[in-house]
Amino acid sequence: MSLDDPRLMPLLEASRQTDVAFGMVVKSEDFRYYNAAVYLSAGQVKHVHRKVYLPTYGMFDEQRYFAPGDRIRSFDNGLRSGMLVCEDMWHLSSAYLLFVQGVSLVLCISSSPGRGVLLNADEDTAPGSVGSWQDLLRTVAEYSSCYVAYVNRLGYEDGVNFWGGSSVFAPDGRPVVVAGEKPGLLLADIDMREVERQRLATPLLRDEKVEFTLKELERIWNERTDAPY
Repeated sequence: MSLDDPRLMPLLEASRQTDVAFGMVVKSEDFRYYNAAVYLSAGQVKHVHRKVYLPTYGMFDEQRYFAPGDRIRSFDNGLRSGMLVCEDMWHLSSAYLLFVQGVSLVLCISSSPGRGVLLNADEDTAPGSVGSWQDLLRTVAEYSSCYVAYVNRLGYEDGVNFWGGSSVFAPDGRPVVVAGEKPGLLLADIDMREVERQRLATPLLRDEKVEFTLKELERIWNERTDAPY
């Protein structure tokens, strides 16, 4: 649906009491369809992130149905924030672009199915993707010195298991809250003093050389485009 669809009115009204983030298929005026994350606040659409990286491996075939987004932007919701959708998080450039914009919070919505099997010390099994996601979220939080809030789908559809595990990681990489495999309400405190302490202790954002990265990317791009087929 388009962002002015009347079916969004209940969510817009709810956002007058508390901000709301959710996923939907956004239809553009020229009839392209985007897998998107939408942020509502005070009865208005505050931010829209159209998923940039559409997976086409394994069980995924998103490029068949969706158009890719072409930007990763931060926004202000009381603190500098950014949104990503599932596969976006697995491309380091996505988190990096939000990092250099100085975000204090990354929100990632996801429909991650369980894939692979990991045997832990208690002889229990869990999808291997669970550990991979947790490692990734922890790493992004720590090297970006920001909070990372991850919300994943839960349950089964057509025999596919969505493992849940919604979580929030602090700027030092430690888990603030981690959900299990049952539905529920998960609450976490976001303390900007933690962001400040981490950026003072490890000033990665202060010392980041964006102009150097841009120069090297231009060099790599030029070498790639000049290379013979």
